[in-house]
Amino acid sequence: MTTTIPARPPFDPELAAALAVINENVPSAFTAEMLPALREGMAALRATDEELSLGGAFVVEERMVPGPEGAPEISLVIARPAAVKTPVGVLYNIHGGGMVLGHNRGQELFDLLGWARELELAVVSVDYRLAPEHPHPAPVEDCYAGLVWVVENAAELGIDPERVVIAGSSAGGGLAASTVLLARDRGGPALAGQMLLCPMIDDRNDTPSAHQMVGVGIWDQAANELGWTSLLGDSRGGPDVSPYAAAARATDLSGLPPAFLDVGSAETFRDEVVTYASRLWQAGGQAELHVWPGGFHGFDLLASHAALSQAAKAQRLPWLRRLLGS
Repeated sequence: MTTTIPARPPFDPELAAALAVINENVPSAFTAEMLPALREGMAALRATDEELSLGGAFVVEERMVPGPEGAPEISLVIARPAAVKTPVGVLYNIHGGGMVLGHNRGQELFDLLGWARELELAVVSVDYRLAPEHPHPAPVEDCYAGLVWVVENAAELGIDPERVVIAGSSAGGGLAASTVLLARDRGGPALAGQMLLCPMIDDRNDTPSAHQMVGVGIWDQAANELGWTSLLGDSRGGPDVSPYAAAARATDLSGLPPAFLDVGSAETFRDEVVTYASRLWQAGGQAELHVWPGGFHGFDLLASHAALSQAAKAQRLPWLRRLLGS
């Protein structure tokens, strides 16, 4: 029996050319056997304190802070504006990597630092334990513990605890969404907003966009299955997955902070992100959604100079400015 792959939205022409080059080194799908080499390659791209300071605009330090009860300490990279003395808002960053890759000194931090420099904010980036060595709930509990520490130590850090925005892309966006749910349900930090960039939020991996993008782009259905199975094991796709692992499983999306969501039209996560935004509105929430025509997963980071990437990036700072009144 022949399986018919549904028609898919075309890639933006400029992005398609970039993707052809990217796919020479970054395949659309990953296997577990590839993880050690991929992790080694990403470790070599850890930004230094000097690089993150943006020429002295930020004072950067790394702190080891208490993790969840019974778990190891967590690394937080903290960048505070060098010339601002009053308490400042903070962007709390959760890195991407499909739940199995990445670290808290990734290249996405430079975008956050650019927004923070413009709006006089601090940036905190959390390093969470990775699956499959550390399955759910380890990653999200690490993210939540780091957030709680930041808010509880706001006075020492020079941070305004009422102006905390959580941000993340891909798996980081998914963990950000789940951390927001944890904060609401545990009576934890009251967040000012959540920035979810191409977030990984649905372990069921069975949307039309997931099927459309099989074997193409970045992070296709097979890669997504690897990521979610690494996090959840045999429970992936089953009836009992926690919303603190996969935010799309939440039955109640009321009482959440304003959200910014964006996604490409030609990527695996398109439909789950669009559905999540719609459900936020249906629950009475505030959400701004962008679907970028012809964008593949992570296009704005992997092909940052493309016109579509620049258009996507240009929407984030104004949202933060409106949200925080900066």
